Amino acid sequence: MRKYLNKANTKKNLIKDKAIMNSRKELIRLYKERKKPAGIFQIKNNANGKVFLGSSLNLEGPLNSHRFMLTIGSHRNKNLQKDWNLYGADQFVFEILEIVEVKDDPDFNMNDELTLLEEIWLEKLRPFGDKGYNPDANIRQA
Repeated sequence: MRKYLNKANTKKNLIKDKAIMNSRKELIRLYKERKKPAGIFQIKNNANGKVFLGSSLNLEGPLNSHRFMLTIGSHRNKNLQKDWNLYGADQFVFEILEIVEVKDDPDFNMNDELTLLEEIWLEKLRPFGDKGYNPDANIRQA
């Protein structure tokens, strides 16, 4: 009787494990296929009000990259890195300002929409000189 229960339990466990593996594979597939948000982001220094403005067709990548580079002390923007070191990570906020709304229109172009948002946010925030960390208006990132 005991052997029978063990075999039955083993079979149930195998079926359960297979179902978990299939759902896990499905989740990974769905994650890879999902549409990544495009838009505008900022890294804001709450201590002095300066901002670093950026844009990307995949917002997750640059935000993670900037945070990582600042944390290890090797960000390519030396002024931003200097203030990060001076004021500390808790004084900085990483924010998504606007996401490109995908339109169900055959003429819709994601690059054009993102370029328009870049122009709007650059005009609004002017993240140069005393107001920000951007050296120029080229804020698009991979």
